[in-house]
Amino acid sequence: MARRRGPPWRAVLSRAAWLVLLAVLPWWLGLPWLLALAASVVLLQHRLADRHAALIRRGMRWGLPGVLFALQRAWGGDAFALGAALLGALAGYTLLAGLEAWLDRGVRRAPPAAPSAEWPELAMAPIGPPAEIIELQPVQWLAAAGELPDPLGGHVVYRTGCYRFAAGNRIDDVGPQAAFSPCGRWFAARLRRDRGVLLWDRRRERQHWLHGWQLVGWHREQPWLARREGDMPLALSAVLGEDDVDGA
Repeated sequence: MARRRGPPWRAVLSRAAWLVLLAVLPWWLGLPWLLALAASVVLLQHRLADRHAALIRRGMRWGLPGVLFALQRAWGGDAFALGAALLGALAGYTLLAGLEAWLDRGVRRAPPAAPSAEWPELAMAPIGPPAEIIELQPVQWLAAAGELPDPLGGHVVYRTGCYRFAAGNRIDDVGPQAAFSPCGRWFAARLRRDRGVLLWDRRRERQHWLHGWQLVGWHREQPWLARREGDMPLALSAVLGEDDVDGA
């Protein structure tokens, strides 16, 4: 159950009553009370509840003027006594501020909130991932007239629609035009009657028979294809996710 707080004027009256009490009492009675409050908040800082510690601090802030008033009254209440009381107030509140700063040295304060961007900045801010300019390396088609040099070593022999590689791999039912990716990972061959393209990932040993697609270039050792000349090229991953692929 939440604790009900009294009206603000009640708290002000209690603090004013404390100030008046110390002002009426002799200074040699009020000063020990202030020193006792300061000693308790220093020695018991880890045992006191936050509410009690705050109450003691308010008692020191409001009690100091009362003790100084009692002190200047004891000194005769003349101009010298008033000046001494004002100097005492300056020194006392300086010490009190230093004491509270020392007590709050381990308190973590929330960092200030970052200023929110204005609407022109939000309107001009980029949306989505950063754009990337893709420059495709053109495909170097080779006419398979007997043998083709293999970028990974050896030669590829072509005989009537069949490619034979030095490692023993064989690809059938393709046309006489073939190409390799810049580093040799991919082997591409046009299908007969130019009905599509075969792509062979030699690293993963996977073949993709893509009917109705044309190989238009390479980017980062990956093939990019288009349906017809002039269309926007697509990466192989996009093509495999949108079209039927016959795996061989």
